[in-house]
Amino acid sequence: MGSKYTKRYTEEFKRDAIAFIDSSGRTVTAVAWELGIGALNPPSS
Repeated sequence: MGSKYTKRYTEEFKRDAIAFIDSSGRTVTAVAWELGIGALNPPSS
């Protein structure tokens, strides 16, 4: 079996992605697609 790969993103990348979503008025899905990543899910509290 192959190993499972989990991509890690820097805190800066995450902040920038959220800022882009907030400032663009676009959906999370649309921005995630543009960035070439899966949908951004906020951590559960």
